[in-house]
Amino acid sequence: MATGPFFCFWSNMDIQNILDKTLPGLGYELVDFELTAQGDLRVFIDKEGGITVEDCATVSNHLSRLFLVEDIDYKRLEISSPGLDRPLKKAADFVRFAGQQAKIKTRLPIEGQKNFIGRIEGCENDVVRISFDGKTADIEISNIDKARLRPEFNF
Repeated sequence: MATGPFFCFWSNMDIQNILDKTLPGLGYELVDFELTAQGDLRVFIDKEGGITVEDCATVSNHLSRLFLVEDIDYKRLEISSPGLDRPLKKAADFVRFAGQQAKIKTRLPIEGQKNFIGRIEGCENDVVRISFDGKTADIEISNIDKARLRPEFNF
């Protein structure tokens, strides 16, 4: 089935605002979202204790109705958990996951280094402290290009 180009007349900020206002009221945290060139809208949610298939169905049903009312056009809506290696984007993420392993890539080097793998020690005043290889680094959130949890498996 051939389809024409996908055009969107709303911005990512519009979607971000809708999701930021809606999901907490349903008991979920917006982790991230993406809109593909094909028009697929992927929304990654989380909550304390993790996400179930029922959670995804609940959010999908709610957002489908809301996007219809708000005239947000998309081809397919996908709701999912961010996974074990979830992205860390805001200060609250680093506070919540203090004590866990993370992989952080900075925009600008810190003492000649841009890639860090270590344990999140905490986050204060938008500065993340990570310990690695017997050292610590303080990284401003504004300098973080990408950050993800690094799952640990104890067998």
